Amino acid sequence: MGDRALDSGDLPRGAAKHPGAFRTISEVAVELDVPQHVLRFWETKFPQIKPLKRGGGRRYYRPEDVALLKGIRHLLYSDGYTIKGVQKVLRENGAQAVIAVAKPLAERLADHRTPPPIVTLSPSQVQEDVADESPDESALPGGPEGTDADDAAPDTPDDLRALVRDLRAELAAIRAILAGKSKN
Repeated sequence: MGDRALDSGDLPRGAAKHPGAFRTISEVAVELDVPQHVLRFWETKFPQIKPLKRGGGRRYYRPEDVALLKGIRHLLYSDGYTIKGVQKVLRENGAQAVIAVAKPLAERLADHRTPPPIVTLSPSQVQEDVADESPDESALPGGPEGTDADDAAPDTPDDLRALVRDLRAELAAIRAILAGKSKN
């Protein structure tokens, strides 16, 4: 190999690139678990995706392009948005909002200076809280007969407390994201 520096094509298989390094279309396709032609198609639908194109039309994605692609993939594949729906989100909320949806909850919480408080409740408080916020089952399609609440309920009070704590933390993170967005 001599004295020449390694380029990205010379990295041993499985070796990780620096987080700030540009990625090839094949690397991004593997990371997002989508075919390369889907990434090229998304470039035509989302002008916010602007990979650097080098000789021969090779694409190199910046870290911010990859983050945006992760958000787009999440909205399309996990949240059930259409292409037009994601375009509307990008238009109304910007690329940072789309990038934020793909971040894990822990990472979104770490983005904020003050994490949401963890509330400890007694089992009776949890049951009262859940009862107060439960929708009227008769107003739901199919009414109460169409549901089997025992199948979806947590098995123990500790499970219920953990579920409520996680949901509150996620709600606080979403509120913080929205509050930060409204200031801009």
